[in-house]
Amino acid sequence: MNKQSKKLSAWEHYIAKEIGIEFKSCLYFFCILFFYCVYRLLHGNDTAQIMHMTQMICVAYAMGYIQMYFLANFDEAEKLRIKELVCITFCSAAYALFSLLFKWFDRSAAAATLFAFYMTLVYLCAFFVYKSKREMDSKRLNEDLKYFQERSQHNVCNRN
Repeated sequence: MNKQSKKLSAWEHYIAKEIGIEFKSCLYFFCILFFYCVYRLLHGNDTAQIMHMTQMICVAYAMGYIQMYFLANFDEAEKLRIKELVCITFCSAAYALFSLLFKWFDRSAAAATLFAFYMTLVYLCAFFVYKSKREMDSKRLNEDLKYFQERSQHNVCNRN
């Protein structure tokens, strides 16, 4: 492999990670924003603060980078083990702490605690969605391989 293809491969690897972080940040931001909007509506307020939303997306991006580079991308792990559960708990607690720091829920400890449980559920759902997607992709790739092998075998037989 020459130097140019190694660079391209490293670049593609980097871009793939960045796309993953981008996707997760948007996904988790949407989930946070949903909880925030429901909280606001339940408290008789039908407006959302732009500063809160800015903080939420910045925190979601920061957490995306932390997940990818320091927590082994735990929500895309093969199995849900203690390590992944610890990471889920850590990230959910971090989001709850940021919610208190930035007053997303008026510094309500009860709302922050409920938010932490909600984020735990979000992470668990993301884990199972990623796992299901991998299983579907594997099944499709195996079917494609089987089709290719059958077609190749059929072409070899026709040549003889």
